Amino acid sequence: CLRYFDESGFSLTPSVPYGWQATGQTTRIPCQRSKRQNVLGFLGRQGECFYQITDKNVTTETVIESFDAFSKQYYEQEFLRHGKLCFVVMDNASMHRSDAFKEREEDWLIRGVIPRYIPPYSPELNLIEILWRKIKYEWLPLQAFQDLFHLKYWLKKILEGVGQEYQISFA
Repeated sequence: CLRYFDESGFSLTPSVPYGWQATGQTTRIPCQRSKRQNVLGFLGRQGECFYQITDKNVTTETVIESFDAFSKQYYEQEFLRHGKLCFVVMDNASMHRSDAFKEREEDWLIRGVIPRYIPPYSPELNLIEILWRKIKYEWLPLQAFQDLFHLKYWLKKILEGVGQEYQISFA
């Protein structure tokens, strides 16, 4: 098992690099400040996606909570049945390297989950970065930016559909 972990933030300010409109019509996208929706995710090469959405700031504690939830699910659904370890690849963010995070690594190992780090300044090696880019620049529809309710709705819809309706080719 191999998973790629990272977190990304989403707000009501759309990331729309370009667009089109019918001749004579004006398309407007309101820009509004909002609470940020942070997503912590674990992505597999076959589209397996475990995620948590929070409006809290991402800290060591929120990363630990996410690893606890993922490792619990992995332990119950995979490790007990097949005994295979799951390596989780992530960047070197301070919250991933903190003492509090490192203190929990043994607990996750017991559940079959082993964190591993990519070399510094190499985000292209963390494949979940592709997921964040696809969501922000391709998959989030304009309706998602109406308000926080719609943003959360579309984030959940997209993340639940990763691997089926929303696919990524890593080739």
